[in-house]
Amino acid sequence: MAATRLELNLMRLLSRCEALAAERRDPEEWRLEKYVAALEDMLRELKKQSSKPAPELLNEYSRKVDFLKGLLEAEKLSSSMEKALANQFLAPGRTPTTAKERTPATKTVHLQTKARCTGQMRSELLGTVGSVLLLLCCCSADCPGCLTSDEKQSAVELDAVLQHHQDVQEKLAEEMLSLARSLKNNTLAAQNVIKQDNQTLSHSLRMADQSFEKLKDESDRLEQHAKKSVDWLLWIMLIVVCFIFISMILFIRIFPKLK
Repeated sequence: MAATRLELNLMRLLSRCEALAAERRDPEEWRLEKYVAALEDMLRELKKQSSKPAPELLNEYSRKVDFLKGLLEAEKLSSSMEKALANQFLAPGRTPTTAKERTPATKTVHLQTKARCTGQMRSELLGTVGSVLLLLCCCSADCPGCLTSDEKQSAVELDAVLQHHQDVQEKLAEEMLSLARSLKNNTLAAQNVIKQDNQTLSHSLRMADQSFEKLKDESDRLEQHAKKSVDWLLWIMLIVVCFIFISMILFIRIFPKLK
């Protein structure tokens, strides 16, 4: 089926958004966010149309729009660790948007974003390690008041950064544990519902089989009864015909023809 004008516009805007996402953008860049919001509106309108694309293609469009939306939300996070964890849960598109692409652009953007977040984490980690080494070197000197006020401030900031990362890790671990528990409970509930449905279905099948057997028996009995009724009716009609025939013969014998 040929693509509608709305679908073509959506594909063009989606390709433009993928190109913007692959570029390095300023923090104040606003176009991509507005374009993604317009993509969501166009996708909703496309799903409402009577001549909408195949469900697989609609799912692919939704997957790419959700990826771009999640990418924007991940970029708004404060730390590089949170950005890296958020990017791990993003799902890029599986098929290219345009015929010129060999691999899906969203997949390329996903790999670039992961590499960028990994580089930021590495830079932060190297900076943190350098600060720790500097503090250790300062503390190893046997001189009174070896730590200046700036170094003390750096140590306090380092402790705050480490504590922040630890809090974020603990929070993410608790959220993942809560999600795992919720998933387990939902799975058990769905399993119980399916088990009950299977039991109900088996009972209904047994009742249907019993009803079918009873109906078959009653049909056989009715058929036999109908055959018996037809046989009796046939004999009665034969007897009546014979009686009429004999009566006519007797009538003719008793009452001869008048001359």
